[in-house]
Amino acid sequence: SAEVVLLSRTESHLRLAVRSVRSAESSLPLHLGLGISRGERMDLVIQKAVELGVLTISPLVAERTVVRLEGERRASRWVHWQRVAQSACEQCHRNRIPVVAEPQDLAPWLASARGTRLLLDPAGRHAVRDVMPAAEGVVLLSGPEGGFSQRERAWAEAAGFLPVRFGPRILRAETAAIAALTAAQLLWGDLGA
Repeated sequence: SAEVVLLSRTESHLRLAVRSVRSAESSLPLHLGLGISRGERMDLVIQKAVELGVLTISPLVAERTVVRLEGERRASRWVHWQRVAQSACEQCHRNRIPVVAEPQDLAPWLASARGTRLLLDPAGRHAVRDVMPAAEGVVLLSGPEGGFSQRERAWAEAAGFLPVRFGPRILRAETAAIAALTAAQLLWGDLGA
């Protein structure tokens, strides 16, 4: 914006107001691989993930995924999730809309993950507080309702995912993802800064 300081027939002077833009983006590159859950549960996790500063959300089809997305329904859900992310972005004043990837199968996604890869597992051998993230960021893998199968957990470990626990209780799918994002931001990101 500007304020008119002098205005005459031959000249005009303006004083420019300097406005700084506050960045609401996280200092931690944070990515979420998310087992697809039913309706509002999936929306809730996407909304909270955006509020917690995630860069990308990858909806994943796993063996225990209850929701079956085929053809047009798959495309409409994807568009819906992108809108949920955009709306959450507006609410929390983020400058960048996180990428909500097209729904995909778990196995190929595992091979593409980069950074510190963490598998949310109630029986995980490692506590999340003992992990040090890589510069490329943190990739959290959270299962669908019912969790990942033993075979899928083995695939994740073979792809370099470290099975981590977040406490003694078994959490619902949506709670686990939100709690993990919160813990990551608190431990390594900007939550509490």
